Amino acid sequence: MITTQEILINAKKAASFMFTMNSDTKNKALLAMADALEENEAEILEANALDVKEAEKNMNSVMIDRLLLTSARIKSMADGIRDVVALPDPVGEVLERVVRPNGIVIEKTSVPMGVVAIIYESRPNVTSDAAALSLKSGNVCVLRSGKEAFRSSDAIVEAMRKGLEKLSLPRELINLIQDTSRNSANELMTAVKYVDLLIPRGGAGLINACVQNAKVPCIQTGTGICHIYIDESADIEKGLEIVNNAKTSRPSVCNAAEVLLVNEKIAESFLPKLKEKLVDKKEENRVELRLCEKAAEIIDGTLATDTDFDTEFLNYILAVKVVKDVNEAIEHISVHSTHHSDAIISENENNTALFVASVDSAAVYVNASTRFTDGGEFGLGCEIGISTQKLHARGPMGLKELTTYKYIVRGNGQIR
Repeated sequence: MITTQEILINAKKAASFMFTMNSDTKNKALLAMADALEENEAEILEANALDVKEAEKNMNSVMIDRLLLTSARIKSMADGIRDVVALPDPVGEVLERVVRPNGIVIEKTSVPMGVVAIIYESRPNVTSDAAALSLKSGNVCVLRSGKEAFRSSDAIVEAMRKGLEKLSLPRELINLIQDTSRNSANELMTAVKYVDLLIPRGGAGLINACVQNAKVPCIQTGTGICHIYIDESADIEKGLEIVNNAKTSRPSVCNAAEVLLVNEKIAESFLPKLKEKLVDKKEENRVELRLCEKAAEIIDGTLATDTDFDTEFLNYILAVKVVKDVNEAIEHISVHSTHHSDAIISENENNTALFVASVDSAAVYVNASTRFTDGGEFGLGCEIGISTQKLHARGPMGLKELTTYKYIVRGNGQIR
């Protein structure tokens, strides 16, 4: 088995090759990778079936869904790569140009990061998304999958490498760490000479470990304790549809709603309809409502504990709190939000403006589901992660967020 150190050395060498690849070559490589995913579907599904079988021993059905691949999902992965082909190449873009009085021309120019390492858990589609975005932005990726999805990720990487080989491009443009122990994660966090950017994608434990221990530059991607506030002026039917979508369309993802805040003036009319939609009329996947004391006086459910409002459930569970007004909703979000995605459902322009200005999250929604916080939905093709920090990148990270810049200074003999 190739060691993590050997992979990093090979990746660093490949990064020098990547710096010279033009847009046409990168796009041809991406198309070959997308085709190879579909051509090797049987091998990928076979590997995934082994991962799923093993995971069924100790993983709930919602998390199994994150891990599961199907023919449709593989096609979606391939199409996601093709979408990246259609996007403008950010490398070489002149961001600013200044001509100094002495004739020197200074161009602030977009360039690749170099080697981008991504540590992620049980979502094998991240493998192809990360590889595609890294390659298009001129970077070499070093992927470290969770052990639950390792067979699937390995098969996906092997397929994409076959696509590269058809064009006589180095396999080392896409790399997968073979060691799934914590040691390899620690190696990536401390690979100062080899990793130019580290991106963790997963639960709070993984992200906190990377942020606290990384010696390489690290983007803090967010756990998603996403809130929806139902204002007193909200259109009830609109609000119900949005909450239903945000909570139940795919509860295992970071942009799913976890907390619902309801204005006390509308609570008695809204909450019974919410229970009817999310619980009573559901034949399967009923949502467990964890209610504050005021909400529990209106509808039946589980009485919420203090920790419920600080939990990313990633399941069919929704914490519900009745609040006095938009100000209390904003105050609650400021204390409990992970600054990922938060929404207001309101027909009041003043309350909406206050919410948008006051909520300090990467994405703030007005009358729309939080489920749109996604690279594809934002027109980025796909995403390499959703940043909840403020330096360098924030929100869904696409091609531009995987570049840095350098100053190219052109002169004609000037001296200082």
